[in-house]
Amino acid sequence: MGIASPKCRLCRREGVKLFLKGERCYTKKCAIERESRRKPPGQHGAMAVSKKLTDYGKQLREKQKLRRIYRMEERPFRTYVEEAIRRPGVAGENLLQLLEMRLDNVVYRLGLAVSRDQARQLVSHGFFTVNGRKVNIPSYQVRPGDEIAVAENKRGSEPIQSNLQKRGAHIPDWLSFDVTTLTGRVLARPTREQIDTDVEEQMIIEFYSR
Repeated sequence: MGIASPKCRLCRREGVKLFLKGERCYTKKCAIERESRRKPPGQHGAMAVSKKLTDYGKQLREKQKLRRIYRMEERPFRTYVEEAIRRPGVAGENLLQLLEMRLDNVVYRLGLAVSRDQARQLVSHGFFTVNGRKVNIPSYQVRPGDEIAVAENKRGSEPIQSNLQKRGAHIPDWLSFDVTTLTGRVLARPTREQIDTDVEEQMIIEFYSR
């Protein structure tokens, strides 16, 4: 049996697909699809499944899961949580909105990258413009009405052409995409119902509010 990749081990640790490896996550090659790998990694994986988590443990797992889904380090993730708590409204939903409206995530949601890791790399390398201006900051917060486009000099590049061939038809309702101009638009801030991230966000807020 081959050695599972670090990203596959993260999914196994959380017990759900985090969609960290692009196309592979949608095939039978996905480690979490294999019956023998549905326990956490490591020789004590089976024990970890049977061990009952405390409330703190559950909150910690939800926090780690969300961090890993959006590929965030602890310090910037905590900053997002603090901002979500300061904003009016439901803190947990605020947190998901902030993460969803990062430029790298929007690029991923538009189908212009096969994973958030790849989206972050493409943004950093200047593949996209926002309202006609090149932006190479993955954490850049887009707003309703913003137009995200593939930069003119990157439209024929291998990663963009390859991803266009692989992209599915589904785009979240809060975004739109014109395949002829390779331009996406932010129609609105996503509601919780429009965010398919499988996480109990209120537990995360409680974790940082202890």
